Amino acid sequence: MRLGAYPCEIAPNTLAHQIYGSDLISERHRHRWEFNNDYRAQFEQGGMRFSGLSPTGQLVEIAEITDHPFMLGSQFHPEFLSRPNRPHPLFRKFIETIIAQTVEPIPEIMLETVPEAEQKTHELA
Repeated sequence: MRLGAYPCEIAPNTLAHQIYGSDLISERHRHRWEFNNDYRAQFEQGGMRFSGLSPTGQLVEIAEITDHPFMLGSQFHPEFLSRPNRPHPLFRKFIETIIAQTVEPIPEIMLETVPEAEQKTHELA
């Protein structure tokens, strides 16, 4: 079981590097599972980039799909370091990406409630 903080080397020119702004990070783990490296080449051919690896290069820490606005997965637990008033950088960037992808505001009609008199009730026959 991997438990505690482990180093992760971030590849340049990746979303992960843009988010962290660093070549090396340390994140907390609590799991028994690892990416199966037997399939790494197949995933890379399909458009996945392994943007964060252990210093040995053997353990995948971060994977992302390059042609997607924000498809980034991590082996570690960013929620361990996130707080309501200080979100983890991955969560902050995810929310920023959602906001940037929003084409138009939510229509006013979707925010209105139906007056009680107009609500229909369904009775069992």
